[in-house]
Amino acid sequence: MYEDGRRRASMSSPALDGDVEDDASIIGRSKRDPDHFAAIFDRHAPLIHRYLARRVGGDMADDLVAETFLIAFRKRQGYDPGRTDARPWLYGIATKVVSQHRRQEERTYRYRNAITPVPDELGHADRVAAQVSAQAMGPLLGTALAKLSQKDRDVLLLVAWEDLSYEEVATALGIPVGTVRSRLNRARKKTRAVLTAAGSTSNHQEVVRNGR
Repeated sequence: MYEDGRRRASMSSPALDGDVEDDASIIGRSKRDPDHFAAIFDRHAPLIHRYLARRVGGDMADDLVAETFLIAFRKRQGYDPGRTDARPWLYGIATKVVSQHRRQEERTYRYRNAITPVPDELGHADRVAAQVSAQAMGPLLGTALAKLSQKDRDVLLLVAWEDLSYEEVATALGIPVGTVRSRLNRARKKTRAVLTAAGSTSNHQEVVRNGR
């Protein structure tokens, strides 16, 4: 279902077709005719599903996507018509939905930690901490994310995984841009500290194994 939605979304991307109707217009029409809101689901459900799957696992993500768009549908009357891109709004709703499943999210990170071997070399800790991505989701990073506060983790992952700007994150979470910056800096520092400490431990173990 989400793969089909992704293909439809890519075919109607504003980057490919300048005549594509923006999200605000679609949501505006859906206020009069609810059936039009399906276009918002088709356009954005794949991205929201990917985001949720990274945070709580694929099985739960299916249910949370449905919950996210149900909430969005119910709140569409209050949507700001000046915001042509609905992604920050949808990410904000999805993030609030995730917050109700914090334990599952942390279990997801720890599970990844349990099934992935610990690397011996962590010289790139600073780079990984600054650019958290799905591809970089290794065991140590999973541990680091699980240790962050919910608010700091929300900001870090919206910036790093979903590539939202500081302004978009502020809109999504309903906080000032300055707060986004401070939470992001704090999250990066804490993540870097965990990775650096783990790297030191790993290097120490390597020395012991080699008898030096």
